[in-house]
Amino acid sequence: MTRLGIGFMCKPPVAGLSKTRLAALVGAERAAALARAFLLDSAAIARQLATREHAALTAFHAPDDAGAAMAALLPGWALAPQGEGDLGARMGHAVERLFADGAGRALLLGADAPTLPPALLELLLAALRDGADAAVIPALDGGYCAIAFARPLPELLDAMPWSTPALLAATQARAAETGLRLDMLQAWHDVDEAGDLELLRLTLDGARPPGCSPLPSFRASATRAALQA
Repeated sequence: MTRLGIGFMCKPPVAGLSKTRLAALVGAERAAALARAFLLDSAAIARQLATREHAALTAFHAPDDAGAAMAALLPGWALAPQGEGDLGARMGHAVERLFADGAGRALLLGADAPTLPPALLELLLAALRDGADAAVIPALDGGYCAIAFARPLPELLDAMPWSTPALLAATQARAAETGLRLDMLQAWHDVDEAGDLELLRLTLDGARPPGCSPLPSFRASATRAALQA
């Protein structure tokens, strides 16, 4: 089986800069505390998968000078700057780095879905084993929570409508235009806006939010604690 490289796209939580849409409801300090909890839980999901798959795991951070802050949050992790450009360019850089470092498959996830079911990530890898060129876990907001690649595919990342509800559809269209097999898994939810907090609480209470996979969610201990603080 080809070696897996996992890239964790992240940034340090900073009041006034982190989760600004949430901050409009809960305040800048609390939004930063939630961002920190989301990051720690998302990192735990990535680390769990890396352990199970014997995968290389790298945290790609922004801004580029945030290495010391990320090292404090993720001690012992391999760290690398995301580099310049829009999100697609930075994701492309991360994918290229993972493959250049010896990976035969690559998976990218971020820090906005702290309850993402680990089994969904396993299904991403299963899709690659089944012959998909790439596979995604859709997000309810029209983006995606994670994406996996059988090889570098910059065409799925270049000139995309990042941070808009059109992202997932645009990615599907690009795959169809370029003759790529893009497998779509069941959806999950990330946490960007005030309304997403209710979905998050439903998940943490053991409910299945509408439109989401029925697979067991990650326990997200840090997020639970932050919401109760």
